[in-house]
Amino acid sequence: MGRPREHDLDDLLDHARRLWARDGIAGVTLRALSRASGVPNGAIYHAVGSRDGLLAQVWCRDAAAFLAFQRNAIDGVAPSDPVSAIVAAACAPAAFAETEPDRAAVLLSTTADDLPTDRLNDADRARVRAQKRQLGELVADLADRRWGRRDRAALAVVTMCLVDLPGALLLARGRIADPLARHALEVAVRAVAAEPLPSR
Repeated sequence: MGRPREHDLDDLLDHARRLWARDGIAGVTLRALSRASGVPNGAIYHAVGSRDGLLAQVWCRDAAAFLAFQRNAIDGVAPSDPVSAIVAAACAPAAFAETEPDRAAVLLSTTADDLPTDRLNDADRARVRAQKRQLGELVADLADRRWGRRDRAALAVVTMCLVDLPGALLLARGRIADPLARHALEVAVRAVAAEPLPSR
């Protein structure tokens, strides 16, 4: 069997995502994907290059979907309310998990830094870098919108709001669907984002 067609590659990535969401990153192997999809190992290897390439392609595709979802949530906030824009971005993972539970499971369990980029081919490495760059741009845009600053302190505070607080309140104890935890997240992020930054 030759290289799968493009829509077949999408199907393979969907199967791999389901394995990842169900069994964790360790459960995503070319052999397990072959069993789940019915596609021979050799065809999968030709399509994705390696297991690391497979992981990168699944993660990048799901990260792109989430960033579009998060940007849409931010765009729904009035430009005159930058604090609520940060809150919307921080609450987006929980809302995304309601509609895309498998994608959310992948993204919440693995960051770009967890992917073995040193073993990727150039195309997959570029995909991962592009997703990290887009996330960095989102953080910088929110910092600029709120404080008119893109320095280290502004970026750090937005990152705390988008990554650290959701991680502590929603993810550490598996409370992503808990309305009380979501309420606590919103209140905490709003309180942090409402404060002025330290002087430069």
